Amino acid sequence: MTKPDVHPIRNPFKPGAGHMPPYLAGREAESEQFERILKQTTILENLVLTGLRGIGKTVLLETFKPEAISKGWHWVGTDLSESSSITEESLAIRLLTDLSVVTSGIVVHKVSQTGIGFNAQSTENVVTLNYSTLRTLYDSTPGLVSDKLKAVLEYSWLGLQSQGKKGLIFAYDEAQNLADHAARDQYPLSLLLDIFQSIQRKGIPFMLVLTGLPTLFPKLVEARTYAERMFRVVFLEPLNKSDTSKAINKPIAAINCPVSFTQASVDMVWTITQGYPYFVQYVCREVFDVWVQNLQDGHEPAGIPINEIMAKLDTDFFAGRWARATDRQQELMSVIALLPNADGEFSVREIEESVFNKDLPRPFSNSNISQMLSHLSVAGLIYKNRYGRYSFAVPLLHTFISRQAKRQNSG
Repeated sequence: MTKPDVHPIRNPFKPGAGHMPPYLAGREAESEQFERILKQTTILENLVLTGLRGIGKTVLLETFKPEAISKGWHWVGTDLSESSSITEESLAIRLLTDLSVVTSGIVVHKVSQTGIGFNAQSTENVVTLNYSTLRTLYDSTPGLVSDKLKAVLEYSWLGLQSQGKKGLIFAYDEAQNLADHAARDQYPLSLLLDIFQSIQRKGIPFMLVLTGLPTLFPKLVEARTYAERMFRVVFLEPLNKSDTSKAINKPIAAINCPVSFTQASVDMVWTITQGYPYFVQYVCREVFDVWVQNLQDGHEPAGIPINEIMAKLDTDFFAGRWARATDRQQELMSVIALLPNADGEFSVREIEESVFNKDLPRPFSNSNISQMLSHLSVAGLIYKNRYGRYSFAVPLLHTFISRQAKRQNSG
């Protein structure tokens, strides 16, 4: 780090859920794919943006919004809470509420009224496509929830066409919360897919953009097999070393900050974060604060305090997630963390046959492993892909588990 003049220095790094980083690095290919999707006149592909937590899905989605608007699209959407997917009716209300944001200014009917008498005045009652109008149309349409929603969406497009827009994008974050509930005879996820497939086949340019954890796309395909042909899936990967360097150095250069990272420091950050955007922002914020405080106290900045920062990261990010698992489940994940492919995909058989499992006083059987992995999936610590293989759902969880084991052994 180069030595700066000592004066108040703003920390440019912004770790946090969905916080826009000061510089978005390494997402050019994904942005190009989105631009191609925006060129559709007939919607043949919708978008699924997926990846682990902290990979930057929400941030990238936020950059897509102004891009779509500049290309002539309307954009509506929000985070999908679990409550939005409890019933088909709750999902319908979610869609109507979001749709009304862009339709409320569209006039669909004007009624002129003239009073009686010498001082009578003419008034004009204007009816727009606000939520009340959409809901009235929804309630008055006979049939199932799907019939009602299709009628509202088709009618709304007649009004939106007059604005000269290319179409409307419904964008939903945290879409892995969508689910069908067969036990309650409620199928909101299937409803969503059926509706958009139907209106898109009629040539109505309403597009779905969904972001969520890697469990999202398998759930879509499980609900409706045609979803595999309905979506283009973009899986966000960690940043490479070059893009990590840009994410670190460009924010500092942009504010003419006298504090700078040496190449050795950048390499160290990449090594311990492996390019996961949230971790890059987190570690750089901590390093930046430590160095600036040292300078303000009149001390020469030292190297990166790796052990202290990682201990803080473990407490802030990993510990709460780790605590969701039982002792026996933690023991199983400790076995997985020692696999050579722990940072990728692994199978039940690989876990069962690992030397680390066989060395346990109580080894895990095939059925034990399958059952526990299922519970860990519900807890958000493991996810299963469409091909029957598993991965950690929390980025770099295997490194946290290794650090936990070292601390316990040294203690």
